[in-house]
Amino acid sequence: QVQLVESGGGLVQAGGSLRLSCAASGNIFSLNAMGWYRQAPGKQRELVAIASSGGSTTYADSVKGRFTISRDNAKDMVYLQMNSLKPEDTAVYYCNYYAFKVGSVNYWGQGTQVTVSS
Repeated sequence: QVQLVESGGGLVQAGGSLRLSCAASGNIFSLNAMGWYRQAPGKQRELVAIASSGGSTTYADSVKGRFTISRDNAKDMVYLQMNSLKPEDTAVYYCNYYAFKVGSVNYWGQGTQVTVSS
């Protein structure tokens, strides 16, 4: 089992910045991916950004150039620096963990609300 705890959401004006943090604990496998997904009201959950333990990163086209994902593997933490926020970034942001091993499952945090006002 893996537990994920997010922090850092809140209310910000358009053009502002927020930084999300996620701490993982439990049975952490060294080869893994951690990242962020978001879900806006009435929409499906979508990938925002993900980073592997080896250093590779993937971003949604909608956040490229504005969001930066980073990790601290020693602390089992992942961060999402969000700059130039737009109202369409408003959503619940979920931390995700996936281990690269047979039989792995996705783990999710409880979610943190990000609201961007226009």
